[in-house]
Amino acid sequence: MRPVGTTVAIAIGGAVGALARYGVAVAIPHADGTFPVATFVTNVVGCLLIGVLMAVVERGRAPDWARPALGVGVLGGFTTFSAYALELTGLLDRPVVALAYLFGTLVAALAATWVGLAGARRLLK
Repeated sequence: MRPVGTTVAIAIGGAVGALARYGVAVAIPHADGTFPVATFVTNVVGCLLIGVLMAVVERGRAPDWARPALGVGVLGGFTTFSAYALELTGLLDRPVVALAYLFGTLVAALAATWVGLAGARRLLK
């Protein structure tokens, strides 16, 4: 892709991902001081999908625009480390919930990425 086309693809993808993330947050609201399920789900699903996308890309079965538009754009706009960090700081007065969120997100996101990558690699053989 040309640089301008790549930039446009990322921008459009980012808008789509951010809107999807907002939709999940509206659909799964949480009260202050409770486990932020929407951000957790968003980040884990995003990691699963990035694993699938990278397997498709590495097998040469994706168009040139797929990685920037879907990986950087859509999934970059959909997942959110900044919200994860902000919500974690809001849980610091509840250490058990904070630790569950901190480590639960990390473990689940890594596992989801591995499942997406390994599963897609297996299906693409």
